[in-house]
Parts: sequence; structure tokens; C-alpha cells
Amino acid sequence: MLGLFTDIDYYLILLLGALFAFGGTAYATAKFKKYLPSDQGRAFAVEGAKSAGKARGAGIIFVLVFTLSALIFAELSVELVIYLLLVVFEMITGFLDDASAKPWGEYLKGFLDFVIAALVAVNYIYFNGTAMYIPFAGATIELPVWLFGLLTIILVWVAINVTNCSDGVDGLSASLVITTLMGFYAAYEIFGECGEFSYVIVLFIMCLMAYLWFNATPSIILMGDAGSRAMGIFVAIVALKSGSPLLYILLSLVLILDGGLGLLKVALIRFCKIHILKNTRTPLHDHVRKNLEWSNTHVVFRFVIVQAFICVLTIYAIMIFD
Repeated sequence: MLGLFTDIDYYLILLLGALFAFGGTAYATAKFKKYLPSDQGRAFAVEGAKSAGKARGAGIIFVLVFTLSALIFAELSVELVIYLLLVVFEMITGFLDDASAKPWGEYLKGFLDFVIAALVAVNYIYFNGTAMYIPFAGATIELPVWLFGLLTIILVWVAINVTNCSDGVDGLSASLVITTLMGFYAAYEIFGECGEFSYVIVLFIMCLMAYLWFNATPSIILMGDAGSRAMGIFVAIVALKSGSPLLYILLSLVLILDGGLGLLKVALIRFCKIHILKNTRTPLHDHVRKNLEWSNTHVVFRFVIVQAFICVLTIYAIMIFD
């Protein structure tokens, strides 16, 4: 009986932590949103002018509440604490950009992302090694440290920037990230790995849901780079801790296509003088709003439906073939 009560107490504490994450984010957002910088509107985004004047940089609120929730309720390790610090640092770089009268340059932000990605790689390799599970093949491969480190840096850098680029429609990026994280949570349960990290995923999801209460169309706050960049690095860390980082491609496919095609298009024009997707606006959420006349609600629901569909198929395939 003592063991039973101990288990009940343990799960009650976990439940309390989840409620703290949601309630803390909701309360702090309502209380402190008036102190956030105001959005100036985005000149090149579809309906970008409608964002002007809204509180921007709300990522600082839900990231700090998430970090506090994890420190209080999660089973801490040195590795996890380092990840939390890196998520906070990524959030701070985004918030400083949000609050700056003159936006930071792309190269400065790209360099900072590279540094943080390198630190994630070092932290992960030190505590976990360089083994990588290949989904659907049932095989684990051991990569050279330099190659695993390079691929990890690419993963983190890409995740940060595609998530950042997808943040252009009320509720879109947070909803897609929640969908992706739920897919990874299911993968964790199947693999039977990282039990303590699964709970950290729950805390992050709870914070994002509370943020969405204020960000749903028509929004009254925006997460800004403070939120989108922090979400990106967290998703990359979750992908790494699954032991099968290749799953990121499927479980974040809509994020990758929505934000990544624009990055690829600009990079090819700037560095290779190659122009692709001439008749397609990027990010894709701008294309479907402008060219297909989707409403913001259509964009969020349809993009999330597609990503959820992919996640369900991916998890089901893992259950069958692994």
C-alpha cells in the first residue's frame, strides 16, 4: 500500500507541474503582456500590417515559465539543465531582436544560432554518444564524432530557422510544434527511452497551449523571435533525445516545408544565382493566403491536419516495422 500511495503522490506531483506550466503561462501572459515591445508590422508578409501595435516577444514569458516548471517538477540532470539554459539563451537572443529598434542582421542571428547549435551537439554527444537509431529499419549505427556533431549542428540550425519562418499566422507555429511534440512523445513511449524527458515535453506543450489562448485568431499577442527560435531549438533537442533524430524530417515535415522552402529559395538566389519556385510565395502560409485565398483559420487547421496525419502514419509505421 505504501508503494501505491508513493506512486499516486508521484503522479499527482507530475499533474501539478503540468497545471503549473499552463496556469503560470496564462497568468504571467495576462499580467505582463503590457510590458512587451510592440510589433512594427512586417512589410513583406501577407497582412503583415495587421500585426502592428500588438504585444510582441511573448516567447520570453512561456519559455521562462517552462524553464521554471522543469526546474521545479522534472527529474533534473546536468544534461537537462544545460539544455534548459541553451533554450533560454536562444530565447534571449530572439527577444533582444524583438525589442530592438533596428532588427538584427541575418548573419548575426545565423552565427548565434550556429554557436548554440554547436553547444547542443557537444552536450548531447558527451552524455549520449554518437549512436543513431534508423526508424523502420530496426538498425542502430555509430557515427564518427565529427560527422554526428556536424549533422547535429545542421539539425538544430535548421529547426530554429524553419520554425522561426513559420511564425506568420496567428496560432500556426505553436500549433504545429505541439503536433510535432506529441508525435515525438508517442515515439518516446514506443522506444521506451528518455522517460524523464517525456515529461519535459508535456511541460512545454502545456506552456504553448496557454500561449495559444492569447494568440488564437484574432491574436492579442505575438511570440516573436523569442518564442519561435526557442521552440525550434527545443524541438531539435527532443528529436536528438529520441535517439532517432531522422524522425524530425517526418514529424516536422509541414514546418520544414513552410519555413524551409523560403530559406532554400533565398539561399540559392543569394549564393548560387539560381531562382526556384518563381510562382510560389514563401513561406508557404503566405502563398496559400494570397494565391489560394485561404483564411488564417483555414491555414492553421489545414496545416495542422496535414502534420497530424503524417505524425499518426509515422507512429503507426514505427509500431509495425520496429
